[in-house]
Amino acid sequence: MPTNDSPDWEGPGAAGSGSNWKRPPTRDQIEQWFVNYLASQLDLPADRIDVTIPFDNFALDSATAITMSGDLEDWLGRSVDPMLVYDYPTIADLAEHLARDNPSADSAKR
Repeated sequence: MPTNDSPDWEGPGAAGSGSNWKRPPTRDQIEQWFVNYLASQLDLPADRIDVTIPFDNFALDSATAITMSGDLEDWLGRSVDPMLVYDYPTIADLAEHLARDNPSADSAKR
């Protein structure tokens, strides 16, 4: 399971609570999570994971996409729709979306 050594990470929180982040994760942190996750799942070195190629190129089936979204939910501390990999077909696209569309980012600005 990928880990995060960022100083913004406080450890696992309740799913959906967002309580495990002092600040919402950045696009780069989310990209790195995907890179580490896929490298682990595919038994590849992380530097072989290109964030600009479509998820389809990683031969992810729907079960893997669902598992990945569940693990991502645990890491982010919020719900993630498994279908987002089809709406945002690359790691870079999805990481950008998740970093922008972060409910805790709105509360952090207040």
